[in-house]
Amino acid sequence: MNRYLAGAIGGLLATVPMTLTMEALHRRLPREQRYPLPPREITQDLLHKAEAADTRLDDTQLAELSLASHFAYGAVAGALYPVTRRHIDHPLVFGSGYGVAVWAVSYFGWVPALRILAPANRHPANRRRLMIAAHLVWGASTVWIGERLMHRREPPLNDR
Repeated sequence: MNRYLAGAIGGLLATVPMTLTMEALHRRLPREQRYPLPPREITQDLLHKAEAADTRLDDTQLAELSLASHFAYGAVAGALYPVTRRHIDHPLVFGSGYGVAVWAVSYFGWVPALRILAPANRHPANRRRLMIAAHLVWGASTVWIGERLMHRREPPLNDR
């Protein structure tokens, strides 16, 4: 399978355990830190910046759009991991590092540069740890799935 497609599928699928991790850890935050997580904050801000806020999405629609955009971003970021390395000996180790790198580039890079959210160092430490843990899960899962898809052995046509 094409390595970029494999990475995209890996990133898309890895967003499931990432999202579950985020939700589980979000429930453990102190009450005052249980405001919406970054995928929803980013979606709300981008809608506002695009002046699409006057379309007035209800809470369910906003949640669905946030989830869809989160999965789309996971797929795009997953498609990019093969650019960083052609051969990966330890997918879980490499993937964990890749996940943290995606977090850092996003939450110290383009997200604050576009004035969507403050840089990660200005977020509460518990929320920062939550997001790092979720990106460790996402990265390890992305690369593990991507590598499995990329190196899958297809049986010969006459054996199918």
